[in-house]
Amino acid sequence: MKLKKHLGGIKPYNPGRPIEEVQNMYGLNDVVKLASNENPYGCSQNVQKAIITELNKLSLYPDSRADKLREKLANHIGLNHDQFIFGNGTDELIRMICRAYLGQGTNTVMTDLTFSQYKRNAMIEGAEIREVPHVNGRHDIKGIIDAVDQNTTVVWICNPNNPTGEYVREGELITLLGSLNKDILVVCDEAYYEYVDADDFPDTVSLMKQYPNLMVTRTFSKAYGLAALRIGYGICQKNVVNDLEVVRETFNTSRLAQVAAIAALEDQIFIKECSKRNREELEQFYSFCWRFGLSYFPSQANFIWIDLKRNTNDLVNRLLLKGFIIRPGSQFGCQTSMRITIGSSTQNDDLIAYLSQLLQLPEIVEK
Repeated sequence: MKLKKHLGGIKPYNPGRPIEEVQNMYGLNDVVKLASNENPYGCSQNVQKAIITELNKLSLYPDSRADKLREKLANHIGLNHDQFIFGNGTDELIRMICRAYLGQGTNTVMTDLTFSQYKRNAMIEGAEIREVPHVNGRHDIKGIIDAVDQNTTVVWICNPNNPTGEYVREGELITLLGSLNKDILVVCDEAYYEYVDADDFPDTVSLMKQYPNLMVTRTFSKAYGLAALRIGYGICQKNVVNDLEVVRETFNTSRLAQVAAIAALEDQIFIKECSKRNREELEQFYSFCWRFGLSYFPSQANFIWIDLKRNTNDLVNRLLLKGFIIRPGSQFGCQTSMRITIGSSTQNDDLIAYLSQLLQLPEIVEK
């Protein structure tokens, strides 16, 4: 087979290892996955009831426009119905954006330590990738502005940033938006929006009124706990929605995903409780880092990025043998770091206890 030439150097996306794979490989019964930023508390009880009610309709195609969910979100966020587009997770939205706006002769700008799907999908479309070095886990807004030229069509801002957990302040985002031509799409990926508690986090929905080239993507996979159902959404101006509808696959979100998302939206008490617990558990990891003198980025998400100042592949493998799946920094090009999803209190206590033991082993200390 003759693969397109520009696809030759692109590697498949490498997600966190499935629990079942680790159980079978190492003969373990109890495996804790803290690698994919899933919600350790599951999802709202409303969701299961909604799915059960919908099970007798599996022979029917879903509503391609997801109108009921569209109406629910419009009321929840306070926008017009025609400002939403839905995808099979935000991954598909990213692919749709790249397919609609990127190609040979165009370029796209992003930070160098961020969600890899921006780069991967842009490469698939044959666009030039411009990566701006991060500054202490944060987007370098001036550097991003300087990297933009007349061939730039999309700028990516992961906020909070994955994998670092850091975030772009509202003033910084306004500076960026005010410096770019209005024909450049600025995508703010807010996959972890529900975990944010920073006072100066951008109110992107309000900013869209002044900056029509701003698009926001959010997901039901993280705080809402619907990762298995794969549903996310984009918020943008109607003309952008129309552009993306051209490349959207028909029936790209399932009936079960749509009804589950509606039910999840109705239980904001659950979301607030998950966010509260996440913030409390993050403090446990901060204390762990202080105790061992480890560098980390303060996080506005449900994960933490820790630099252990030594190659972490051995540590990650040892943790795997104990039933802990952790995201090694090597997958992001950072050999001495790891990204840990914030789990439940018990999961975090067990992980921190074992990791503390490992960090005191002579063979680990010497590295």
